[in-house]
Amino acid sequence: MANEELYERLAKVRARALEGGGPERVKKQHDAGKLTARERLDILLDEGTFRELDAAVVHRCHDFGMEERLVPGDAVVTGYGNVNGRLTFVFAQDFTSFGGTLSKAHGEKICKVCDHAMRVGAPIVGLNDSGGARIQEGVDSLAGYADIFLRNTLASGVVPQIAAIMGPCAGGAVYSPAVMDFTFMVEGTSYMFLTGPDVIKTVMNEDVTFEELGGPHVHATKSGCCHVVAKNEVECLQEIRRLLSFLPQNNLEDVPYVETGDDPARADPELDTLLPDSATKPYDMKDVIRRVVDDGDFFEVHKDFAPNMICGFARMAGRTVGINAHQPLVLAGCLDIDSACKSARFIRFCDAFNIPLLTFSDVPGFLPGTAQEYGGVIKHGAMLLYAYGEATVPKVHVIVRKSYGGAYAVTSTKHMRGDTVYAWPTAEIAVMGPEGAVNILHRRELAEAKDPAKLREKLVAEFREKFANPYIAAELGYVDEVIMPRETRPRVVQALEMLRNKRDKNPPKKHGNIPL
Repeated sequence: MANEELYERLAKVRARALEGGGPERVKKQHDAGKLTARERLDILLDEGTFRELDAAVVHRCHDFGMEERLVPGDAVVTGYGNVNGRLTFVFAQDFTSFGGTLSKAHGEKICKVCDHAMRVGAPIVGLNDSGGARIQEGVDSLAGYADIFLRNTLASGVVPQIAAIMGPCAGGAVYSPAVMDFTFMVEGTSYMFLTGPDVIKTVMNEDVTFEELGGPHVHATKSGCCHVVAKNEVECLQEIRRLLSFLPQNNLEDVPYVETGDDPARADPELDTLLPDSATKPYDMKDVIRRVVDDGDFFEVHKDFAPNMICGFARMAGRTVGINAHQPLVLAGCLDIDSACKSARFIRFCDAFNIPLLTFSDVPGFLPGTAQEYGGVIKHGAMLLYAYGEATVPKVHVIVRKSYGGAYAVTSTKHMRGDTVYAWPTAEIAVMGPEGAVNILHRRELAEAKDPAKLREKLVAEFREKFANPYIAAELGYVDEVIMPRETRPRVVQALEMLRNKRDKNPPKKHGNIPL
């Protein structure tokens, strides 16, 4: 065969792969408010950097007339390119071809880019838009899913893994995003669930819509399976790019440095007056975070799930930090089942990828009640203390206001290998709040007093002076320094700089047994 014929054949294969399921199916995709797989990759990756792998691959099924339905690429586009100038491996399922269903060949393509990512140490981004397993292939399709799940498991803690749900994601397909580190969803076009509305109606006699069962807001607020909800696909892909800018490429790299221009020694006098005069009045902890970090730039994850805990990424003097903070605006900042689980997983991600942890505390304790106890708040609280205790990255802690009881003990304290602990003068560190402590310690005196309210006020003030202020903890060495709020940024920057070359390790073991 002449060279011209060979080149012509190559051009035809490439052109056929670019067509996906054909113009009619592409139009249908656009009419549904969705982009095609290749359009999504064009937005996600730096212009001109995408290099496709396995564009000529086709399925190997010969039943149900499938031998006559061969589409190059087999419903998934895979390869690599750059995001913000850094190598990233990608796969994007193509709903215009076989409804994006997964065959054995389709699964092998995804596994190949996962294997490459682990070998060279680069993130994986998966764009999911699939009708699920390709029924015509039977167990081969299920094997393809299981092969992907194994890669996701092995890659966990080695390279960052990000999943975007751009359309349907149902049945066994949901487990790949669940194992990955962060999951993005799009309003109006994406959903994920194990069993669909029809099955639920048949088995459980429950009527539920796709959106009610597995839409973005359900997973962002109730299940916690979704970390970020985007208004549209373009915003979703841009937010993935933004998240990747905070992350190292792999578990052997340090966090990336970005010149922000924000003075590391910048003090903020407005922090001195941010807290209310009353210790029981709420305020927004995000105001504290934004005033402390570089340029006020904070990328929050799991924003709508367990909002009594704030988790996200920011930069201090140009370097990424993971921020874990209690939110007094919600449940007074109490810890509960969901917030403990959310926080623990975030801490473990940061620890796996050498991202220093910055904790802001204002927590009166664990949320009481039978629902919490029956739901396993003990076990979930143990997850949080396990994550903090296990973490070997630099850990800086700022106690803003309350830090009571078990909530103090399971946070980034000196006792949990916290490296540096600062406290504002407003900090109250004690077994419990002054009011509750006085009611227990002085029960008899209060019962016999002529004016119990006046006596209680006096005793509470005495307890706060003797036991609940930060200077007691400082005298014991549990707080390194009591600082003015305005000094928080420069002090944290100095601590992180001192800890940059920190080396710590855990006892030799295969792995621990975190209380799941």
